[in-house]
Amino acid sequence: MGQHVSRTDFEWVYTEEPHASRRKVILEKYPQIKKLFGYDPNFKWVVTGMVLIQFLLIWVLKDKPWSILILAAYCLGGVINHSLMLAIHEISHNLAFGHARPMANKMFGFFANLPIGLPVSISFKKYHLEHHRYQGDELKDTDIPTYLEAKLFCTTFGKFIWVILQPFFYSFRPLITYPKPPTYLEFVNLVIQLIFDAIVVYFCGGRMLGYLLLGSFLAMGLHPVAGHFISEHYMFKKGYETYSYYGPLNWITFNVGYHNEHHDFPAVPGSRLPEVKKIAPEFYDNLPQHHSWTAVLYDFIMDPDVGPYARIKRKARGFSS
Repeated sequence: MGQHVSRTDFEWVYTEEPHASRRKVILEKYPQIKKLFGYDPNFKWVVTGMVLIQFLLIWVLKDKPWSILILAAYCLGGVINHSLMLAIHEISHNLAFGHARPMANKMFGFFANLPIGLPVSISFKKYHLEHHRYQGDELKDTDIPTYLEAKLFCTTFGKFIWVILQPFFYSFRPLITYPKPPTYLEFVNLVIQLIFDAIVVYFCGGRMLGYLLLGSFLAMGLHPVAGHFISEHYMFKKGYETYSYYGPLNWITFNVGYHNEHHDFPAVPGSRLPEVKKIAPEFYDNLPQHHSWTAVLYDFIMDPDVGPYARIKRKARGFSS
């Protein structure tokens, strides 16, 4: 089973999340960063291209054996689907068409969602914006593992299994720890997705729907691009709760690795986050950062000082401490 993790609880702090205060300080010194706010007009074309590539792959691969489908799902289709999930992350911040066109963003989210196979666009936004506003909150930040996860997956082998199963925990954890009633647009998202899935099955067979779903699952688990799930907020250095990564995988993940910059300025699209760091390097260069998402996965699994408990947590607002 491997070594047991050394932590027995989360890292509890009684300070506010750091990004709002740092944002204020940075903008006082560099008000020109506000010019980076808005949306990227090229974003919609990049996302449309990825969706169309998946449509093409569905047709090209429909008669291939499962061995080829699994390989393609892990190496190609899953990477595209993961990038589309991060496109949905951008869309959740209204960065596809801007804050003035919220419905256009939502509709484009339905489109970006199609190859993923499961309806996630509207539900993701419902929880993700609270992750920004209440980072570390024991109730509202559903990015933090539950005590059950931390206790069950507390050995080297347990963490290995936990990483593989990350898609399930990210999908079902909010429904258990912070359930919210479904909205009308979530039902719309569901209906659109079911219609698309039925079209795939009708014209290309159930195996191709399996290819899409398998790619989404594989690329969110033990996969290099999935390293960002752990690299972003797991505490690899005591006292630091957000980490950036500046490596080449940012090219296919809408710069989600610039995570300190993103939390400081969620109104800046991913394509412009490197500009934030370029303008205000003294605020980011000395923060702990990751150099490899693959190394993050390895260290998370093998290092007994890191595990599901390695998160900074805060008492829920309105709760007694």
